Amino acid sequence: MTLTANWSYPTAVRFGAGRISELAEACVSLGITRPLLVTDRGLAGLPITKQALDILTGAGLGAALFADVDPNPNEVNAAAGVAAYKAGNHDGVVAFGGGSGLDLGKVVAFMAGQTRPIWDFEDIGDWWTRADADAIAPIVAVPTTAGTGSEVGRASVITNSETHEKKIIFHPKILPGVVICDPELTVGMPPAITAGTGMDAFAHCLEAYCSPHFHPMSQGIAIEGMRLVKDNLPTAYADGTDLTARANMMAAAAMGAVAFQKGLGAIHAICHPIGAVHNTHHGTTNAVVMQAVLRFNRPAIEDRIEALARYLSIPGGFQGFHDFVGELNATLKIPANLTDLGVTDPDIAALTEVALRDPSVGGNPVEMNTENTSDLIKACL
Repeated sequence: MTLTANWSYPTAVRFGAGRISELAEACVSLGITRPLLVTDRGLAGLPITKQALDILTGAGLGAALFADVDPNPNEVNAAAGVAAYKAGNHDGVVAFGGGSGLDLGKVVAFMAGQTRPIWDFEDIGDWWTRADADAIAPIVAVPTTAGTGSEVGRASVITNSETHEKKIIFHPKILPGVVICDPELTVGMPPAITAGTGMDAFAHCLEAYCSPHFHPMSQGIAIEGMRLVKDNLPTAYADGTDLTARANMMAAAAMGAVAFQKGLGAIHAICHPIGAVHNTHHGTTNAVVMQAVLRFNRPAIEDRIEALARYLSIPGGFQGFHDFVGELNATLKIPANLTDLGVTDPDIAALTEVALRDPSVGGNPVEMNTENTSDLIKACL
């Protein structure tokens, strides 16, 4: 099977090895003539970023770059990005990178034309309607990892630098107009990042699958996304040059982001505050807490997980699936617990309070409260 295709769901996606060559064409298709490429500091000087900028330059679109983006991007980064966008008189954004670059790039395109503060557009009720939709700049998204799926999402996760809370900034029009998924861009990912981002994709699919909300389309996507991760993540981790495994993981990442329209849950609810306060890698943190959350939710999800295990050819029902997650983590050299991940002297009460305000709580199969959430965080240490 040739892993190259054009998709129109949930947006225009150009999928396949080498398709970064179409970056300038993608910009022009959205009317972008002066793009600002937004990425993170770690990617700014790498060959894949230079390649993207050279493609834009060669097409007469310039080589403007903004890379003042933290691993957990915040409103300070967003304000700096908007300032750079306005100073350069740009008319669109190329969001380039992993979750941080993609999320910040989308927010820059969104906020560049707004007059209200960023927190006025948190994903609460109909707050998104406060935005001037006509002032949102067009976005081309180019993922360089296979995890967050932010390239096909209508939201960005931005950390409040003062409260250390991760907030979801949402608007339907920050769904990128064109996405270029080129697995060749992920070949240089270090094994640890391959592991963490891959487990982020798996967590998205797993939590969507376990969510009690009714969304059969997302349910089906979540199941197949987990199969792709199971069959391809160990290979991509062991041999980063395997383009088939890399392509399948890139597809699984996008599928996870589509699937979690059905909801997320306790994995993300507790990982968001941990990442914001302790600056841990999001996907790796998801992997670390995954087994504890499975046990927490077992009374509500056991039958569903048994059906999933059968589909994935994992013997042993719920316990077999639980153990499979542990074995996969071990294969990927994921830390055994939050302490090994570097979370020292955590303020359990504060983390619990923030976790219970996280919108992911609403998709958890078991109702979360102060006592059981506190106990869950302790079980992950």
